Amino acid sequence: MKFTKYIAASMIALAGLTSCGDSFFDTEYTQHLDESAAGEAAGKNPDVFLNGMWSWMVTYSQTNSGAHDDFGYMGSLHATDMMGQDISMGAAHWFQYDYQLDNRLEAYRRTKCHWTNFYTMIAKSNEIISLYPEGGETVSQKGLLGQAFAIRRLSYMHLIQLYQFTVDASGNINSDAPGIPLMYVSADGKTDEEIAAAKGRNTVKEVFAQIESDLLKAVENLEAGYTRPSKNYVDASVANGFLARYYLLSQQWEKAAAAANKARAGYTIMESNASGLYDGFVTVNNVEWMWGFAHTTETQTAYASFFSMISNLAPGYAGIGYAPRLIDAKLYSQIPEDDGRKKWFNGPEGDASQPTTGAQLPYANIKFGHLSDWTENYMYMRAAEMVLIEAEAYAHLNQGAKAAEVLKVLMSKRQPSWNKATVTVEDVYLQRRIELWGEGFSFYDLKRLNKGIDRTYEGNNHLPSFDIKVDAQDVRWTYQIPLSEIQENTLISEDDQNP
Repeated sequence: MKFTKYIAASMIALAGLTSCGDSFFDTEYTQHLDESAAGEAAGKNPDVFLNGMWSWMVTYSQTNSGAHDDFGYMGSLHATDMMGQDISMGAAHWFQYDYQLDNRLEAYRRTKCHWTNFYTMIAKSNEIISLYPEGGETVSQKGLLGQAFAIRRLSYMHLIQLYQFTVDASGNINSDAPGIPLMYVSADGKTDEEIAAAKGRNTVKEVFAQIESDLLKAVENLEAGYTRPSKNYVDASVANGFLARYYLLSQQWEKAAAAANKARAGYTIMESNASGLYDGFVTVNNVEWMWGFAHTTETQTAYASFFSMISNLAPGYAGIGYAPRLIDAKLYSQIPEDDGRKKWFNGPEGDASQPTTGAQLPYANIKFGHLSDWTENYMYMRAAEMVLIEAEAYAHLNQGAKAAEVLKVLMSKRQPSWNKATVTVEDVYLQRRIELWGEGFSFYDLKRLNKGIDRTYEGNNHLPSFDIKVDAQDVRWTYQIPLSEIQENTLISEDDQNP
């Protein structure tokens, strides 16, 4: 089976897919417009650019591989989620190599999927930024620019964590470690020489600086009066949510707490009822969702989709029993009986009353539901995450009482009996693992907190040969740069490759 990974990589190379060179700037929705026409189109209908962005983020088989584990942004999030401790596979199928932490090498398809996904998002963002080299003048233009800066930052933040350790073995920011290419345009105020030079491996410190710069510009533009037409779009609350994520990653705790608090203002933590905690996480209309994608019958990708893989209630790969998604048994045991989130999962006895094979299994998750036409919405950000960021930031500041006060905003809706006077970083981390299960955070939390995984404990429910132990800072936590990039980018050689 492993041979198929090399075959797929070879087919990709033969297809002549783009590296992070100029060809990343060729995008389907503006490639036939000159600069004047592109600007006119943006002025008349900015959505033509943003819709291209949102469409790309849910596109199936972005690397032309035809594989059902390549379905855009959520595909990247799920691939990394499978590398953690908290999701167990009921059977080996799609994402099994990710689950085994054996899908990171330069010739493998997964690293190409990540690279293509995020650098294309950056290219699409740069097209928008290039339209307004002097900055936006109208609220609409500022809204367009703000979203472009936000998505460019989102992409860099994922890439730097995928392709480097952002903290060293002591837990300090790994500032001087080689990072990733930065794709500037002249509208960034860079010379041609600076733009060209940045296509090498910039340090973690340099990448962090660009992420923060983009986010501050995003917030500034989006706070200038922009109102989004739907949750498909990024507004100021979402941009502040990105800023909170970045400050948490870069260990700027006070700023993380402030940004997270600002981001969640105006949102309500969902209740433990059918229209809240148990609605299957299928609709952006949920009061807690801050940003997502509302699929239609034209955009849904059925079997090649996030819900096909994560939802045991959907008739996809998980539901029909090819690869059900289960919660790690030890994590399940740490959820109190009076915590409403325990109902997201079967217990060790399973549940024969469930409608699908996957959903009947012991420890099967029933957190994620299914709509009959496969139009389940994709969730990218929700207010509960912001509460958790704010609480963790205060815990890092040794303000345990303040952290507990913030965390209670969430816990009062999940476990009403919860009433801790003080909490630690580990307390908040446990709540992140429970609350955000399956949503794409596990890998990134493990790396930024310098943690490993241990699926070898007695009574574990991981598949044989997948019940592995991987320590923090193990080479398996970092992807190699795709072989095609090494071959095509003159500023990155084999000597620059990750171990």
